[in-house]
Amino acid sequence: MKLKFVVGYRTQWGQNVYVTGSAKELGKGDARQAVKMQPSSGDLWTAEVAFESTGDFTYHYFLRDESGQEHHEFGEERKLQVNKHFDKMHLRDYWRPQHAFENSLYTAPFTKAFFARGKAVKYKVDLKSSSHFVRLQLRAPRIGRDYQMAVVGSTKSLGAWDESKAVLMSDEDFPVWKVDIPTSAKEVPFEYKFVIYSHKEGRVVTWEGGDNRYFPLYTFSKESKLIVHSEEFFHYPVGNWKTAGVAIPVFSLRSKEGSGVGEFTDIKKLVDWSVKTGLKVVQILPVNDTVATHTWVDSYPYAAISVEALHPIYANLQSMGKLKDKKVQSEIDKEAARLNALPEVDYEGVMKLKTRFFKLSFEEKGAAFLKSKEFKDFFQNNENWLPDYAAFSYLRDKHGTPDFTQWGSCAEMSSDALETFVDPKQKHYQDIAIHYYIQYHLDKQLKEATAYARSQGVVLKGDIPIGIYRNSVDAWRLPHLFNMDTQAGAPPDDFSISGQNWGFPTYNWEEMAKDDYHWWRDRMVKMSEYFDVFRIDHILGFFRIWEIPWEHVEGLLGRFNPALPVHLNELRDRGINFDYDRFCRPYIRRHMIYDIFGNYADLVLEEYLHEYKAGCYALKEPFDTQRKIKAHFDELVDNDPESKDFNIWIRNSLYRLHSEVLFLEAPLSDGQAFNPRIGLHNTYSYGELDYDTQQRVDQLYVHFFYQRHNDFWRESAMRKLPMLKGATDMLICGEDLGMVPASVPGVMSELQILSLAIQRMPNDDREFWHPADTPYLSVTSTGSHDMTTLREWWQEDDKQTQRFYNQILGQQGKAPYFCEPWVAHQVINQHLHSPSMLAIFPIQDLIAMDGALRSDTPEKERINVPANPQHYWKYRFHMNMEDLLQEEGFNSFLRQLIDQGGRSADY
Repeated sequence: MKLKFVVGYRTQWGQNVYVTGSAKELGKGDARQAVKMQPSSGDLWTAEVAFESTGDFTYHYFLRDESGQEHHEFGEERKLQVNKHFDKMHLRDYWRPQHAFENSLYTAPFTKAFFARGKAVKYKVDLKSSSHFVRLQLRAPRIGRDYQMAVVGSTKSLGAWDESKAVLMSDEDFPVWKVDIPTSAKEVPFEYKFVIYSHKEGRVVTWEGGDNRYFPLYTFSKESKLIVHSEEFFHYPVGNWKTAGVAIPVFSLRSKEGSGVGEFTDIKKLVDWSVKTGLKVVQILPVNDTVATHTWVDSYPYAAISVEALHPIYANLQSMGKLKDKKVQSEIDKEAARLNALPEVDYEGVMKLKTRFFKLSFEEKGAAFLKSKEFKDFFQNNENWLPDYAAFSYLRDKHGTPDFTQWGSCAEMSSDALETFVDPKQKHYQDIAIHYYIQYHLDKQLKEATAYARSQGVVLKGDIPIGIYRNSVDAWRLPHLFNMDTQAGAPPDDFSISGQNWGFPTYNWEEMAKDDYHWWRDRMVKMSEYFDVFRIDHILGFFRIWEIPWEHVEGLLGRFNPALPVHLNELRDRGINFDYDRFCRPYIRRHMIYDIFGNYADLVLEEYLHEYKAGCYALKEPFDTQRKIKAHFDELVDNDPESKDFNIWIRNSLYRLHSEVLFLEAPLSDGQAFNPRIGLHNTYSYGELDYDTQQRVDQLYVHFFYQRHNDFWRESAMRKLPMLKGATDMLICGEDLGMVPASVPGVMSELQILSLAIQRMPNDDREFWHPADTPYLSVTSTGSHDMTTLREWWQEDDKQTQRFYNQILGQQGKAPYFCEPWVAHQVINQHLHSPSMLAIFPIQDLIAMDGALRSDTPEKERINVPANPQHYWKYRFHMNMEDLLQEEGFNSFLRQLIDQGGRSADY
């Protein structure tokens, strides 16, 4: 048999097109043995291959340039069956571009939930009816399971344009649809269109837009021929597909059968409510284990002790089974009911209760569990992280600290030593194995929620923190992958004027690249077991991270990594007379002390400063770093709690003195290269420079922070983000708020990573986004877990609210003092009608549209305050999900809004 491959692609000089595949004639997947194609008329490339192989095979096209670099087309391999009935097969394909925005429709949420098919429809073809067949193929994932693609055309075999005679197509190779049509020389050329057929209505419900498609003239000989004519896009007349979702942390869910905190089983109730209201995405915060200190401080969900393990707090106890001791079970049930009645999460109380239950349950069932096939399968599937996590958890509790540097001989542990440590023959094995038991049930419960959501056409959207916790399994076992002497954070922004210090070590990307980012790939694969969409927290960190040396506390004294520091020669070329002591050491003068400390200036001068020259001061050695200052005042606060506010004020003011610098010496530069300090214009040091020097420093500052690194950071991101995208089929969303480099939007668009459009935090100079201005590949929202809710924000600044009321909502007159339900309705409605693929709303903002259902205390609905590193994450939604499900009036109202916003379409 002869196969002729034809593909359209406009190449550049030096590029050649190849076809490769699983058949031996196409190189068995080895690109070095691929078949080189020949340029033909127009932009077509052709190759004719004699085939001895029969049966199914796969193939795809790729480019190779003069340097040998290869560029492959997007998506899964094309499928074809070589049928002995035909003497020739002619394959007419279109190149599948890597960066088409429609590629996002081939990710997990679409294939596993939104457009998941039921049982495939396969149509039999009577090959005896003709010697020649045309196979029309269409790649179209965007279609609900109650619908079928079909084709109508000018020939009799395609219904002669009669839609009642439309020919249904097979979805056995979904998302590729196909139908084989007997043909002859008399029937070509012909015109046709693809249509959508509804099984419920028994008719064609949508014709594609645009001009008719055209099947060209072919020459038919006595030899039997199959012509496979492939198309890549259905021309939807209704525009881009969009949907809506709800955002709420799992811990904030409330149900009647809970134990004082939301649990994985509660996700099913949230899915039920989503189905009732037309929402298709459930967005949650990270759910990994954060148990470090066994205190409420562990409530911070972005400080996981493992990037794989799930948090025990989310386990539903009833699903794990009752205890045999009815009296003890009754005590646990009673305490669970008490905790569940609380308005907020009592983190320590809930963890104490669940830890007690886990211990008792494992004592009863552990022996049988460890012998079960279910456990052995779970262990085998998670062996790459589970023993490490269990050993870490045991050692954390044994030593009373997660700081593994305090674990003596266990501070470091080789793989062989760890294997011995977790051996079932060890005396402490039961204390190891209980963590296997807990993780097994957590995994089971979350996977059940995931499967249930997908079956209902709903997906879970996870959240991946930008950093890892300093005292975590990953830092303990793989310290070479992290810069442990640094801290990740963010430069000053609307959340914090002194920047943010998250305390996480930064990534050693160079080391990670040595094994092709194996740690990241494993992490992504594990996430994909639970989530079909995920949000990258602070995606800017993949371009460059704000890195703070360990001796500093505030984010002001950080620097970008990677960066291109300014060499001394460049400073001189710019006319800056660089004086290291004046520019790089804290600039502290006597008048500043009195300005900042007022009546306490003399106290500060005596205790914390020394005068090295008349009127010039330096911090004394015990206070010459922010880390030393923090340690000193932590002790003062502990010893004298009543003076806490005063001591914190003095501490923060000393931090300010310490940050009175204009340039920071670049690492490993030996005093030859420097980074400008972020926000240096707000310092006394800058204010007291001469005018000419100020102007030159300004020019350098603007160039450094807004121009110098654009291409450099793009290259940095493109070494990492394609890896992250290619590891799984999850849809990726990026939290790209803050100080956004110019290269970010282009990279995200190229990789089909959805951006985040928060109306109150636009990524440009506007005060607010208008939802109508958001791009398609974006997630639009009224807020995030780091912000006040819509109702609370409305009351923060009446002048700002007034501008929003007039400019964005288009209302006349004075804005209402409170965010009335009708105001919330207008805001939500604008977002629903926006172009964004996803419109996802905090549940508090959705309920704000109903005056009877919403909380009486909006100030208690905020989830996090980023400016407070000791924030207690304890918010609980004020309604049980069971009760919300029964609110038919509101649910119908929300469903109608979503329908009217065009976010509930089946295709």
